[in-house]
Formats: sequence, structure tokens, C-alpha cells
Amino acid sequence: MNNVALITGAASGLGGATAAHLASHGWTIVGVDLNEEKGEAHFATLEGEGHRFVVADVTDEAAMQGAIDIATSLGSLRASIACAGVAWASRMVKRDGSAHPLDLFSKVIQINLIGTFNVARLASAAMCNNEPDEHGQRGVLIHTASVAAFEGQIGQVAYSASKGGVAGMCLPIARDLASRGVRCLTIAPGIFMTPMVAGMPEKVQESLAASIPNPSRLGKAEEYAKLAKFMIETPYLNGETIRLDGAVRLAPR
Repeated sequence: MNNVALITGAASGLGGATAAHLASHGWTIVGVDLNEEKGEAHFATLEGEGHRFVVADVTDEAAMQGAIDIATSLGSLRASIACAGVAWASRMVKRDGSAHPLDLFSKVIQINLIGTFNVARLASAAMCNNEPDEHGQRGVLIHTASVAAFEGQIGQVAYSASKGGVAGMCLPIARDLASRGVRCLTIAPGIFMTPMVAGMPEKVQESLAASIPNPSRLGKAEEYAKLAKFMIETPYLNGETIRLDGAVRLAPR
């Protein structure tokens, strides 16, 4: 059967690059994103056949179950890569004296943390139905945290809390699923050339790049994709969060 990868946030950025990279190596991709136009356009460029793009919210149980049902109908769901997320910011007390909006904090946690967990629980349940491979493995979950999980900057309290949660649940998920032959890993990217960063002025991009020790440049989405593929192919990697950041450590601002 085909090896199928479910990728959220698959229309662009880290998820889009991972979809392209795995497709070029023979995987069948089921991509999930809210941006239908961009997602359909990107998936039309993927190598191979049989890929599917699905418009779904990662926090919606029924919608994500539908995407996973599509994935299992196409072959064996062996990888789930969660890249969907938001990076909305606010200070604890804003310049006008008002407090950090509670709804913003809740929404960031809902999308980044609860959305990642929702995908993981449903994907792992599907993976448990796979026949084990030669290593006794049935699948792997790969989540996306951030270096902000460890060095959150000013205004990143909601984002850092959500990504800290993603990193924090990696090991217990791996332990929970060990007897089932399903692994869990997390990538914590540094400062990457994402669509958001690409829209910043060139001087801002140069300043960000200069803060990264080596290589002194912004990360490339293809580098995330290559690490995700390496994680999939390396059975002894499990329960770990790997920083992909050029040795950067974030300053307060």
C-alpha cells in the first residue's frame, strides 16, 4: 500500500515545503489548510499522483477525522506532520494600559496546542490499525514547536505558552504510544523565511539574519522538510524535541 502523510498547514511555508519534499520521495500527501486557493494551487505542483488537499480547521474534530479518513482510504497513514499555527502577539499590559486580551490567548492556545493535540490523537488512532514495519513501527507524529517555547520574547506570552505545551507533550505522547509502535517527535524552528517574514522590509530581514550565529541567515522551509523526512526514516528517534535554529538564542525583543 501507499505510504500516506497527513500534513497540516500544508498550503505554504513549512507544511508546504514538507508536502513537496515527501511527495518527491514517493509519499502520497493529504494536506490540510484553511486557505483553499493557495492549497489547491500548491498541490497541483506536487510530484506524483493521488495527493489530496482538504480545507479543514485543526481544532474541528469532525473535519480532521474526515481528512484522516481520506488519508487511510489512500493507503497506510504512516506520518502526521503538524505545521498549522498562528503567532499573534500582545504584551501583558498594552501601551493604553489595558490587559492582554483573554480571547487572543485562548485562541492561540486553541489553534497551536489543542489543534496539534487534536490531530495527534486522531492520527495515532488511525496509525494503530497499520501493520507494523520491519522495525515494529506503525507511524510517527511530528509536531512543530518553536525556539520561543524556551526563550519567548516580549509580546509572545500566548505563542510561547502554546509552543511550550507542544514541546512538553512530546515525551508523554511517545511513552503513551510506545506499545503501539507509534513515535512522537517535535521540531522547534528558529527564525525561518516564512510568508510572514518574507513580507517584512529587507532591512528587518537582514537584522534577523544577523542575529543567527551560524549559518548567519534565515532558515529555509526545505530544511524543516528534510529534518521531518529524517525523523520519519530513523526509528530510534522518539520522544525528542530538536531545535532547528542555527544556534540562535532569542533576545527579549
